[in-house]
Amino acid sequence: MSELEDILTSVEVAVSTEHAGYPEVPPYSPGTAYSEYPFGADTFSGEINHAYEGVRDSLWLLKLDVEHYGQEDWNPLGRVIFPGNSVVLKPNLVRHFRDTHEGHDDCLITHGSVIRAVLDYVYIALKGKGRVVIADAPHNDADFDVIRQMACLDEIQDFYRQHANIDVEVYDLRPEQAIKIDGVIAGHESLPGDPAGFVKVCLNQYSMFNEVSDLNHLLYGSEYDTSELQSHHHDGIHEYLICKTILNADCIINLPKLKTHKKTGLTVCLKNLVGINGNKNWLPHHRLGTPSQGGDQFADEGFKHNLEQKTMAGFRKIFPLLGPLRKFLAKPLKAMGAKFFGETTKDTVRSGNWYGNDTTWRMALDLNRILMYADCNGQIQPKPVRRLFCVVDGIVGGEGNGPMDATPKGCGSVISGMNPVATEMVCARLMDFDYQKLRFQQ
Repeated sequence: MSELEDILTSVEVAVSTEHAGYPEVPPYSPGTAYSEYPFGADTFSGEINHAYEGVRDSLWLLKLDVEHYGQEDWNPLGRVIFPGNSVVLKPNLVRHFRDTHEGHDDCLITHGSVIRAVLDYVYIALKGKGRVVIADAPHNDADFDVIRQMACLDEIQDFYRQHANIDVEVYDLRPEQAIKIDGVIAGHESLPGDPAGFVKVCLNQYSMFNEVSDLNHLLYGSEYDTSELQSHHHDGIHEYLICKTILNADCIINLPKLKTHKKTGLTVCLKNLVGINGNKNWLPHHRLGTPSQGGDQFADEGFKHNLEQKTMAGFRKIFPLLGPLRKFLAKPLKAMGAKFFGETTKDTVRSGNWYGNDTTWRMALDLNRILMYADCNGQIQPKPVRRLFCVVDGIVGGEGNGPMDATPKGCGSVISGMNPVATEMVCARLMDFDYQKLRFQQ
């Protein structure tokens, strides 16, 4: 077994606990003079930084570079990052607002203080040589400028410009942003996207959707045009559009938020990889119809669900053709649908938002296979091609109607591991899920 395979098969996971909240002042430097801290004493923070302490402690609990712990040359990420590497930090920057709650309550995205702490240990491992990118492809209606402010990414970038000899690049990887009115897509706006471009990865026989190939014609993506999704998932063909900045990386640091998810139970290391793709409408989210029809859109049968299915099929065909009229019709049509069929944000189950969703977990595992086995040209290799490391922000988690309308849950934890599946299982236990019942683990 190669060293890379040995790293990825490690099942050791560290949980650092009792960290009471996040620091308030960016760029979130530590308030303690740690021996390995790579910057001057004049950059220390005047406040206690529980996030930095939690990240550091979790790396120590994994016994990484244990012989140098407490010394100036302690390099805990030196096993997965080498000088000259290209490293991508992939936080959960899903969206800048919640559906029914004011503010974000620190339970929506990966907190900037966790990003900063991990970034410092990446910098230590690179020893001044290499490339560092913070990147994500948020939800299709997210405002990335607001997200940058929430995570204080500008302040972190400025700190590194002043004190480090490596620039930190920050990218919104999406090529376009959806313009929504009351949750209804009324148009799109072009974005710069990944500066390195995108690569079509053909997972095909290695896809988890091969097991249900007779149902692929029912797959639904993130937008109304089902023909686009189904053109990439059919007859043994399973294609994903992946950001080349991700595929060019030697190491990916996965920085998810500890949150619930209405389609998969939880969204941590595995589901967080939705943010490495360049077109979310290539990602299957559910199958149309009820379980008896081969679908997982609804949890049960019934006249109203059948009527909604037929109504929405017509809506998906007609609404995109209405052009500029969409922005005027979106709100009244949404209100009419909610009045008759119920509201998703309350107690109505639709769009695969239930424990019986048999689609999203398959998509998430496909993306994880791509991350591990697709080379920089998108070709699937027989052995892993890049190193991974996971640090989960669980200081304040999100419970309830996650991932985008969660309520805060103070957990006080930072969870770290080299293997995303093992780390995910530990997170499931911390969240009081029975990990053996989660389809992620298949």
